[in-house]
Amino acid sequence: MTPFAARASAPSVQRPEPGLPVPRHVAIIMDGNGRWAKARRLPRIAGHRQGVEAVRRITRAAREQGIEALTLYAFSSENWRRPEEEIGDLMGLLRHFLRNELAELVREGVRLRILGNYRALKGDLVELIDDAVARTVENTGPILAIALNYGAQAELAAAARRLAEKVAAGMPVGAIDEAAIERELDTHDLPPLDLMIRTSGEQRLSNFLLWQAAYSELLFVDTLWPDFDGEALADAIAAYGQRQRRFGGL
Repeated sequence: MTPFAARASAPSVQRPEPGLPVPRHVAIIMDGNGRWAKARRLPRIAGHRQGVEAVRRITRAAREQGIEALTLYAFSSENWRRPEEEIGDLMGLLRHFLRNELAELVREGVRLRILGNYRALKGDLVELIDDAVARTVENTGPILAIALNYGAQAELAAAARRLAEKVAAGMPVGAIDEAAIERELDTHDLPPLDLMIRTSGEQRLSNFLLWQAAYSELLFVDTLWPDFDGEALADAIAAYGQRQRRFGGL
């Protein structure tokens, strides 16, 4: 069975036995807020609010289950195409999350990282983000990375521009290898990506961590993001632990 065939409708996966590997770095495409609200005849903002509750659950569950880094796709560079009112609602929820969750992140030793061009957001939100990152920068616990105004193709283009500038300044062209590119990515200080999860049944990467996902395990589940919880994350980790990771070998 290929990674694309792994679906939540399959029989529940048992928890991993002691000794089975736990992914160091998990990324999640949090999809399905709108469909969750539509199924309940609620406005889309209600789905986004429940999605924030799911973020709280999963960030705590990830720490409890020993994940070193959790990366969440919160707002893509393509999401600017959504209605202005919905974008405003999403940014309001982000403000709420930062103001209400920062104390716990500090207390639990979590390091907050931001991927993407978040400085294109409104000034007060940029200040909130900068403050949150600064207050957790010395923490030594797990990493919570939030992708904001992020697109993987733009990330790779920016890395290419920085390397071109270095070549113009005298760096040998032959010094550009995979490691050199990785040092220019937003994720340069995160562990390698082991597992990518997408909720809601959609089976695509949507311009998220394209370089980093080269050898990550992919898991697509039918569960809508507002319903995703610690048990669902544990099932995903169990599925990861049962896979054979060969990285091109035998």
